Amino acid sequence: MYNSDTEFLFPPRVIPTLAELRGEPWRQLVEAVTDSEATGEQRMAFVLLMIRLARCTSCHADSFRALRGCTQCARQVVRRFRGEDQALVDLFNQAQQEVAVYLERDRPLES
Repeated sequence: MYNSDTEFLFPPRVIPTLAELRGEPWRQLVEAVTDSEATGEQRMAFVLLMIRLARCTSCHADSFRALRGCTQCARQVVRRFRGEDQALVDLFNQAQQEVAVYLERDRPLES
C-alpha cells in the first residue's frame, strides 16, 4: 500500500477518531466500544460494521480510498451515512449477534 494509514481491513486503532462525527447515540456507541470494559466481541462487531459500511473488502492499493488512508475513509463513511444514528446502532447490534453466533459455532464442545 502507498499510504502508511492504509490496511487490508478496517483497523481498530481508528475507532476513537469516529466518536464526534455524529450525534449522541453514535458517540455513546464508540465510547462503549473503546472503553476498557468493552469485550473483544464488541470490538470485533464494530470492526465488522465498519468493514461493511466502508466496503473494505473492495478496496485495493491504487484506489482513491486506499490513497487517502483508512482513517479518512472511515471518517467520510460515517459522516456520509444517510440514516439516523439509531440505524448505525442497530447495524452494530446485528453485527454483534453475528459475531456471537460465529464464535459460538467455532467454540470447542466442553465435556
